[in-house]
Amino acid sequence: MTAKIGMTEADLIKACLDNDRMAQKALYDKYKKAMYTLAYRVTGDFESANDVLQDAFLKVFKGLSSFRGESTLGAWIKTIVIRTAYSKIRKNKMFFESIDNVNPESLVDWGDFLQAEYLEKAILSLPDGYRSVFVFIEVEGYSHKEVAEMMGISVGTSKSQLFYAKRKLREKLKHFRS
Repeated sequence: MTAKIGMTEADLIKACLDNDRMAQKALYDKYKKAMYTLAYRVTGDFESANDVLQDAFLKVFKGLSSFRGESTLGAWIKTIVIRTAYSKIRKNKMFFESIDNVNPESLVDWGDFLQAEYLEKAILSLPDGYRSVFVFIEVEGYSHKEVAEMMGISVGTSKSQLFYAKRKLREKLKHFRS
């Protein structure tokens, strides 16, 4: 079978498992942009994001036979990208701060004063630990429990990292208010 436009997800997976190079390219092309963006948000570095994307898709193709269809293929690939990105920044000794008696659930009202590019730059400038937790929770929608399990940290550490990330973002973005 050769990859064709309009293939179902199941057909694409089967063709990839049959080592159809066109299907593998089609799968990669379908998800590369979104997964690169995610890798970049987590790592904060273009070169690292490229490495993560390459490593993650190698894992995707090696592990595709274990995909059970309990989620969408995109969600499964996203999990692999997140874990690969986190593993990469963890090797660079990610820093986590511990805090006591902080209410990390406090809401941050970003208001209408921000343009997306300023917010994106501010997020990317956060320290690794802050940025990772912020992206996983606020951008990707994971819970503190899920983030804690993925990153091998406590739920309290996840909450504190999010609290500090939001506080740091508020500081960085103050001058954009008018």
